[in-house]
Amino acid sequence: MIQQNHQQQESSPEEVPLSTGQILLISIQHIFVSNVWLDPIFVASAAGLSLALSTNLISAIFLASGLVTILQASKLARLPIVQGPSAAFDALMISAGKTGGLPAAGGAVFLSGFIVLLMSLFGWVHRLAKKLTPAITGTIIFLVGVSLSSFTMSELLGGTPGTKGFAAPNVLLVAVVTTLIVVLGSLFGRGYWRKFSFLLALVVGNLLAASLGMIDLSGVKSQPLFGLPRLFPYGLFRFNWDIFLTFFIAYLVAVVEALGVYEASADVTKEELSSKRISRGIAGEAGGSMLSSLIGGFPTTAFAQNLGVMKLTGVHSRKPILLAGGLLILLGFVPKFAAVLALTPAPVIGGMFLPAAATLLTTGFATLQKADKSEATRMSIGLSLLLAIALPSYAKGFSGIYQSLFSNSILVGALSVVTLHILLIVIPGFFGREKNHE
Repeated sequence: MIQQNHQQQESSPEEVPLSTGQILLISIQHIFVSNVWLDPIFVASAAGLSLALSTNLISAIFLASGLVTILQASKLARLPIVQGPSAAFDALMISAGKTGGLPAAGGAVFLSGFIVLLMSLFGWVHRLAKKLTPAITGTIIFLVGVSLSSFTMSELLGGTPGTKGFAAPNVLLVAVVTTLIVVLGSLFGRGYWRKFSFLLALVVGNLLAASLGMIDLSGVKSQPLFGLPRLFPYGLFRFNWDIFLTFFIAYLVAVVEALGVYEASADVTKEELSSKRISRGIAGEAGGSMLSSLIGGFPTTAFAQNLGVMKLTGVHSRKPILLAGGLLILLGFVPKFAAVLALTPAPVIGGMFLPAAATLLTTGFATLQKADKSEATRMSIGLSLLLAIALPSYAKGFSGIYQSLFSNSILVGALSVVTLHILLIVIPGFFGREKNHE
């Protein structure tokens, strides 16, 4: 899939003809299915940030994500990919917020982005891409789907056991109706019904939720109409080795995740993916992450769940992605719009995310099927998935950097599959070749 011929034509395949209205609706659909708006709201709430800092975080993510989305789709990777905050950083940002470590977290994000930017400019990223086997990329994409499954189920059921309204009849009704519209529309619908199955589910789900008294508009009034994110909202950057190391490892995982999304996107759109486009894409993400850290956000990376939307709707055009980027920038300057987005009830979000997350699992599985069939490869995949799924539940007993690393399933899986690939495949292969030379 990844071609090294820099002279290769990089133009997009023939796009599906879309009217202006269709482009707008599809772009809105992409925004709602991505967690560009959900992730910062979740992190701000879990970290206990004040209303002012929470609003600033959301605006910062919108601006950085929108800018990088436009640059990626038009100039850099030239793929229909929405950019946004990586789930790999959620736990780290929440921990930093609770312990007063956000200035150090911001410094770690900025420095990590700068290092990856240099790696891209010197061509090291595309060299890394050549080392990524289907076993590695497939495992990470699969685990992104697994990590989303917990969030998706929590939204689908309206929280966790013990929370008010958990699995209540009205919650389940909204969740099931929303999910069915997406699944039936995307699989059996034709034309508009398929293209806009997610948006239709959003509208119907919200209307149903409103009729059941699940939407409260009072919070919108308290939000300003226009606003700008502040520079260094948590204070000037500080440096902490433990925090930097954790964030840098998470950033490298996000890079590997992004490379997998690039390849999957190129596969969906039937494009050749050159090393030049890969380097430009990762450089753009690094620059966006540095900008995001300066105004209080955290790293942006390629979103995999939007690939699920493209697969299910059959619309692979970059035009809606470009418009989605513009809308995200607009939302970054209009906190009141962000507040309206945040009104979407949890079961509607879960109902939309469920099919999208499911496609990530199947995409990861399909990629894993392309992996080498050797026992060593199968063992590295199996052990990595096992550790990623089981170890985080035991990480609460750890402390410091170990708790940050081992409580994140994507981090555990990525570190495991890369380490096991080196130990079980690369090193034995090296000694095997050396033996053949003797």
